[in-house]
Amino acid sequence: MELEFSRKKIVLNREEFAIDRFARKFAAHLEKLKMSYVFVSGYIAIAFGRSRNTEDVDLIVEKVPFPKFEKLWHSLSLEFECINAPSSKAAYEEYLLNGSAIRFALKGQFIPNVEFKFPKGRWDGYALENRVRLVLNGKPLFISPLELQIAFKGYLGSEKDLEDARFLYRLFVTHIDRPRLFEFMYALRVETENAEFITGKLK
Repeated sequence: MELEFSRKKIVLNREEFAIDRFARKFAAHLEKLKMSYVFVSGYIAIAFGRSRNTEDVDLIVEKVPFPKFEKLWHSLSLEFECINAPSSKAAYEEYLLNGSAIRFALKGQFIPNVEFKFPKGRWDGYALENRVRLVLNGKPLFISPLELQIAFKGYLGSEKDLEDARFLYRLFVTHIDRPRLFEFMYALRVETENAEFITGKLK
């Protein structure tokens, strides 16, 4: 694995997997309509080489008016289908505007799927506004800032989340902004034992 790091751009070259092609295929529809998005959660750790299975990729997409969302729905329908909402109107009004996620999978499949939602709250907005360009094997995607990603995984606190966070912390320990990471941990009220598991004892 070859890795280059800067604050707003990470260049990564490694063996490509089916989940990478799936994520990129979905993102291409958003980019075609010039819609801002950011991948968050487990796929980020996987993208950087953590070996674990996942059934979905989590995606935050800028809130857009219904006509633009409907264009996206029709574009996606060429390859994907929504597996929890029957129509674009239901997806938009009953799910997205109420803070719930919709899920898309490739036609005829269920796994993997994309969990798609509009920003909800401070941290979703921060991730979208401060997204980082990940150039994976020469092809870009946008991901959450690593400091926020690590802290939020610590906040969630499941075994899988903590292992994801520790993996990212150890991989990027010489690159990340540690004061910012600890500020996020404090703001999110990450439990001390979780923070220590991820980073070692805070000093």
